[in-house]
Amino acid sequence: MFISRQGIGLNIIRWFDSEAVIDSSQEAPPEENRINWVRCIPFILVHLACLAVFWVGWSPVAIIICLAAFWIRMFAITAFYHRYFAHGSFKTNRVWQFVFAVMGASAAQRGPLWWAAHHRNHHKHSDTEKDLHSPARKGFIHSHVGWFLSEQGFKTDYSVIKDLARFPELRFLNRFDILVPAIFATLLFFMGEFIAFYWPESGTSGWQIFIWGFFVSTVLLFHGTFTINSLGHVWGNRRFDTKDDSRNNFWLALLTLGEGWHNNHHRFAVSARQGFYWWEIDISYCILKVMSWMGIVKSLNPVPSRILLEGRKTRKSSQ
Repeated sequence: MFISRQGIGLNIIRWFDSEAVIDSSQEAPPEENRINWVRCIPFILVHLACLAVFWVGWSPVAIIICLAAFWIRMFAITAFYHRYFAHGSFKTNRVWQFVFAVMGASAAQRGPLWWAAHHRNHHKHSDTEKDLHSPARKGFIHSHVGWFLSEQGFKTDYSVIKDLARFPELRFLNRFDILVPAIFATLLFFMGEFIAFYWPESGTSGWQIFIWGFFVSTVLLFHGTFTINSLGHVWGNRRFDTKDDSRNNFWLALLTLGEGWHNNHHRFAVSARQGFYWWEIDISYCILKVMSWMGIVKSLNPVPSRILLEGRKTRKSSQ
């Protein structure tokens, strides 16, 4: 079992302050970059907490809130953490940038800067030895969950996100990445108590909404998102001959609101649309389009006609 040389105490502090000072001279070398079990205890506990469903039971209200928390936060991750922060595929003002950064942070997938930095490095080194979550190079399990549980995966590479790091509010969310999920979970508990008090026939409670609305939906969200790193590089078809193993997968696209068109994305990553053609369902893009009509976002990067033509030619030649 690997434990950071900084010791158990520092790793516990980093549950709350992800940028607690590290003496780089004592860091684990890359070859020892295995799972840091102390650091990932919160991730394990979130999964174990789902077992509490046997204690709190279920209700239609709890299931609806669970699914709503899943889909709303999935959109924040796919549209903003990914397409906006990682790729700059559209524009918005600083207020909306912060609002959706908070929504994305509530998914407990670390801060927006960490997410963007790792994803930019993924595109830079996709499916090579330097790609932290390549199933071809690191194995399926590591590509799905192992990479971000390691010391190397824990760091934020600020050298590739200088455009985002200039915003102090984003740096704050990134450093104290446990804060927003904790507040969100607390609000869900009080929402459940409110519903139970004013609508007792709903059969729900604060604890039930706490477990279903936060823990169950968050675990589903974790693994729904992670499938793009793992299954998205081994399962599906390849319209474009990219230098990596990215695949297009209809089922993953439905689950992740459009992220499953992963081969498309790796062909032209800065497009706000990942379902390049009308028959490729991309719910996140549809929502972004509506938001552009409302003035919340603007300048949605289109897919160039030359890329669309290339894809059509490739599809015909493979039939």
